[in-house]
Amino acid sequence: MHEFGIAEGILKTALDTAAQHGAGKVELVRLRIGALAGVVDEALTFAFEALAEDTPASGARLEIEPVPVRCYCAGCDREFEPPRFSYRCPACQALSTQVRSGRELQLVSIEVS
Repeated sequence: MHEFGIAEGILKTALDTAAQHGAGKVELVRLRIGALAGVVDEALTFAFEALAEDTPASGARLEIEPVPVRCYCAGCDREFEPPRFSYRCPACQALSTQVRSGRELQLVSIEVS
């Protein structure tokens, strides 16, 4: 499961950030994860918690903000949230070829103490 690799990167960044700021503990890590990112939130949380044991991030919370898929319809000049597995504009039924959000995997913030 690739969530362990992602969790390793997040943990390394969090620990490096804590060290840079002279902090002894990582309290919270905030992420934004798109619906199309291919990341299972529960698996990522499990991996992060397992990897963080016996580190300054042990017990840190992983807060995940889901990002929905948003497409753009050139014909209607509007964004829309498509129903699952269908990228057709709900107004004109044209097939959208532009996904504007939903692929994100962003580390938003890290709180340390």
